[in-house]
Amino acid sequence: QVFTFNRVEIRVQPSVKVKNGDPMSIICHADISKNTDFQLKHNFTIFKDGKLVFMTVSDKEDAHYEIPVAKSSDTGEYECTVKAGGKLGFSNSTYVWVAGMTKPILTADKREVLEGEVVKLRCELPEEVPPLVFFFRKIKTNSAPKEKRVPEQNQNFSEVEYYVEEGDNILQFDCFGKRQVRSGWESSQHSNNTLVTVKEPFIKPTLITKPSSNVTEGDQIEFECSTMVAQIRDIEIIFQKNRTILNSVRDKKFLKYSTVATQEDSGEYLCKVEQGAVSKTTKLNVFVSELFPKPTLSASMTKLDESKDLILSCSINGFRRANFSIVRKSSSGDILLKSSRVLAIKVNVNDTGSYTCKAEVKGIVKESKPVRINVYAPVSKPTLSVVNGSPEVVLGKPLQLICHSVMGTPPITFTFYKGNEIRKNVTNDTYATFLDEDIGLNDNGGYKCDARNNHSSGVKTSNILNVTVIVPIRDASLGSVPYGEVEVGSDTAFLCSVKEGSWPIDFKFFKKTDHEVLLHEVREYSDRTIWHKKTMKRRDTGTYYCMASNRASMDVRSRPITISVILAAWQKGVIAAFVLTAMAGAGAVALWWFLRKKKKAKGPSMEMSGSALASNLTSEKLPRQPSDGNYYSGSGYIEDNENHMKSTDETKGPDLESAEVDYTEVEVSTLDPHREIDSVPIHFPAPEQKGTETVYSEIRKSNN
Repeated sequence: QVFTFNRVEIRVQPSVKVKNGDPMSIICHADISKNTDFQLKHNFTIFKDGKLVFMTVSDKEDAHYEIPVAKSSDTGEYECTVKAGGKLGFSNSTYVWVAGMTKPILTADKREVLEGEVVKLRCELPEEVPPLVFFFRKIKTNSAPKEKRVPEQNQNFSEVEYYVEEGDNILQFDCFGKRQVRSGWESSQHSNNTLVTVKEPFIKPTLITKPSSNVTEGDQIEFECSTMVAQIRDIEIIFQKNRTILNSVRDKKFLKYSTVATQEDSGEYLCKVEQGAVSKTTKLNVFVSELFPKPTLSASMTKLDESKDLILSCSINGFRRANFSIVRKSSSGDILLKSSRVLAIKVNVNDTGSYTCKAEVKGIVKESKPVRINVYAPVSKPTLSVVNGSPEVVLGKPLQLICHSVMGTPPITFTFYKGNEIRKNVTNDTYATFLDEDIGLNDNGGYKCDARNNHSSGVKTSNILNVTVIVPIRDASLGSVPYGEVEVGSDTAFLCSVKEGSWPIDFKFFKKTDHEVLLHEVREYSDRTIWHKKTMKRRDTGTYYCMASNRASMDVRSRPITISVILAAWQKGVIAAFVLTAMAGAGAVALWWFLRKKKKAKGPSMEMSGSALASNLTSEKLPRQPSDGNYYSGSGYIEDNENHMKSTDETKGPDLESAEVDYTEVEVSTLDPHREIDSVPIHFPAPEQKGTETVYSEIRKSNN
């Protein structure tokens, strides 16, 4: 029994687009070829959007998934699989669209409400599957519907609340839904209309004025605001002009407000009645005619020197029958100066301020615009100084100056000069600063400043400020005489100098050890100094450097030099004489011993003794050092760095100083027939290689 799947396909009847509510059939068909006619069981599985919706087993090659009433939720991608005899066949997917949505159902929690209350609505699409989008509409007579959009991801209904506003008499609500399909959005029908009746908790307030809304300044004006309410509790009446509340009452239906009219009382008034969330207002415009214009204050001068005369005069254009007063404004209140139209005073600095005049007619008081009076005291002579106190500046660094006047009415204008050139103008109260960032080597003076204000005395000038420019130290160097090598006991002169730098200069001399050692310091009004170090010793060998600094506060260090302290010529001569004497004595003893031994020796015994002696001498010598062909070491050697010396014969001339130097170490043994030989190592000049050769020798001491 051989078979194979030719294809598996899915079909939709009547078509892939079905109207909502119509029947629909999803058919899975397997096209199979067999070698003989035999029965084959087929396992059919149908999926919608990847989810299993139908399964059946049949010996037929077709399976039908019947949907008697198609809904919009049946829209989606359908595919099927067929399993038979261990083989599996797959269909392609087919998109089925059930067009149209079910009609939504709208319900309201109230059918009758008061203004300010809330209506809760519920819209449901019972046969639809989320995600869905719901639209609620509030329909009012003679106005466009107000719509709210509410998306729902997990349920097929939605709820909203609508606030009932003032003027909402009879309201209608409806809703509809939308869902997203492959071709876009699909909308449902609109729901049933739901009617809600609205009642007023109170009527719109009434606002009137007495005697009328057109009055003249000085007249009494009275406002009355009233309303009719269904329930007096929590009712509030507020009376205001612009944003200012003038009066208010609670739990009452009536409000009164009265005042003497002024021109500032012209404008729009508002009566507002509130209860809970409901608010109703009534507006009224009032016009107040002017009784007399505002007064005008004039001054003989607005800027004047102290001790000068000032005259203030108050007047009303075309109107003279008024009570005048002249006042001065202050933070603590108005200060009455005189109840008159004219004020004459001799001013001082404390009279600076704002002045106004007031005029009163029939209880109406009007005030003029303020006039500013400034009284000036003359500026004192300014002082010019450096901000940090010292009249010095380092070359290349900025210089900050301050100009200050102790006396003088601000604002004061300060002018800074460098030489005769104006560098900056500053207006301030009592002082001003100037930063000069362009300091040159020749800028050693010439700064001054001016100060002036509005006083008639004019400009005051400071004294000239001389500023010293400090040149920093540059390139310190150290030298010595003699240089390099110095004999023990001699003097050495160290010279420390700089290329440039302002005087005085502090020089310091240091020697490098494990830590810095200060040897000498001095202050010089010069670019160099010499330090004489007396009686040099071997421990003075080392590295030296100097450091220089001045008022620029920058230490400059020289390169180090190395000084080696060596033995003097006379010390070398003493050592050489001692070595030669020791060599001569040792040679004489050795010769005496040899001659004595020779006399006593006979035949082979003498040869054996000589061999034994040679063997002992040879055994006490150390191996030859390959680095120096003329140097040998023996037993009993003790190093003493201060006994090393340079043998110099100053009478041999320049050839001797440049000659090659060789070291040779010789062992001289004192022989005694009754005891073992003691070695005495010494240094002496090696055999002369050249006529002008200089030889170094070193004594090594034995225990004897």
